[in-house]
Amino acid sequence: MTRIHMSKADITEVEEDLVLEALRSGWVAPLGPMVDRFEREVAERLGVGHALALSSGTAALHLALLELGAGPDKVVVLPTMTFAASANAVLYTGATPVFVDSQSSDANVDATLLVEAVDTLQAEGHDVACVMSVDLFGRAADYEQLSPALAERGIPLVEDAAEALGASRGGKAAGAFGAAGVLSFNGNKIMTTSGGGMLVSDDATLIARARYLSTQARQPAPWYEHTEMGFNYRMSNVLAALGVAQLSRLDEMIAKRRAHREQYATTLGTLPGVRLLGQTGTDTDEHDNCWLTCIELDSAQVSVSAGDVIDSLAQHDIEARYLWRPMHLQPLYQDARTFTTGASERLFRQGVTLPSGSELSSDDIHQVISCITPVIRNGARVA
Repeated sequence: MTRIHMSKADITEVEEDLVLEALRSGWVAPLGPMVDRFEREVAERLGVGHALALSSGTAALHLALLELGAGPDKVVVLPTMTFAASANAVLYTGATPVFVDSQSSDANVDATLLVEAVDTLQAEGHDVACVMSVDLFGRAADYEQLSPALAERGIPLVEDAAEALGASRGGKAAGAFGAAGVLSFNGNKIMTTSGGGMLVSDDATLIARARYLSTQARQPAPWYEHTEMGFNYRMSNVLAALGVAQLSRLDEMIAKRRAHREQYATTLGTLPGVRLLGQTGTDTDEHDNCWLTCIELDSAQVSVSAGDVIDSLAQHDIEARYLWRPMHLQPLYQDARTFTTGASERLFRQGVTLPSGSELSSDDIHQVISCITPVIRNGARVA
C-alpha cells in the first residue's frame, strides 16, 4: 500500500519543462530571468508593489523584522501557535518575542487579546517594534480588527502568510495586509520551490534595502566591498523556475485541496465530537486556500485523543500530525512572556492535521476517513 502523506509536493510536466528551460539557459546560480519573472508574477498575484525571492520564508521574516526596527531592547508580539521559524526570526534580530494565544474557531491569533497585549506592554514601558501575525493552515487572520488597531497605535505589521498563499480576506490577498508580508515555498506548502520564500511589500525602500542585505550587503564597487553585515539569502534561478510553474497551477491545486476539505466535512464533520477548524456556526472557509484540513476533538463527546487518531492512521501508513505546539510550551521559549487563555493548549491537545495534499485522490481521502471513523465512533461518550 502506498503511503498517504499529509502534504506532498505536486509536480507535473509543467514544472519539469520550466526547470529544464532554466537549466538549459545557463542561469543555474542564484538570480537570473526566472527569479525576476517569479517576483513579478507573485507581486501581481497578491496585488502588491514589490516582491523579493529568497532562500526561505524564514529569511524573509528575518529581513522584514530588521527593516521594521526589531532589535535588542525591542519587543515583537506574535502568536504562540505557530511554527518555530516565526519566533526564531525574532531571536535572530536580538529582539524579545512575546506570545499571544489563539482564538478557538480557527486557531489564528486572538486579535482582541493581541491588542490588549500591545497596550499592556507599552503601558509598562516596553518598546514594541512591530507585531507579527501568522495565517494558520491557509486562513488569513482577523485583519478587520488587527489592521486598524495597529495603525491607530503606530505599530507596523509583519504578515507571516507562509501557509496562506492563495487565501484572501475581504477581497485582499493573504500576504498583502502588513507593511511586509512573507511567503514560504517549502516542500509541504500549497506550492513549492523545494525550499524558498518571498518577501512582499508596497514599500519600495523596504524591498530595496532587503534586497541589498540578502546579497551579502555588497557595495557597488569593482571589487567585493562590504560596510555592514549581510546575508546569503537569495533564491536560485532554477528554483524560481519551479516556482513560476507552480504558481501557474496554484488555483488548480487549491481547488483539489478544497475538494478534500469538502469530502472531510461531509463525513467526519457529522461524527460526534468532531469539528473542522474554520467551520463554526456562521464561520466559513470559502476564502481559505485549504492548505491543511484540521479537526478538533471535543473531549466532552469523545474519549479518544488526538494521539489516538494519529496513531491509528500511522498503523495504516497514513501521515497525520498534531497542530503546532504553542511556542510557550517549547523548551526554548518556556520563559517568554505570554498572554494566554488556554485556547492554543487545548487545540494542540485535541487537534489533528489530516492529509490534504493536491496530489491525493478522492480514494485516498476516503481511506483516511475509513480509518478515522471507527476510532471516533468507538470513543463516543454515551449521553
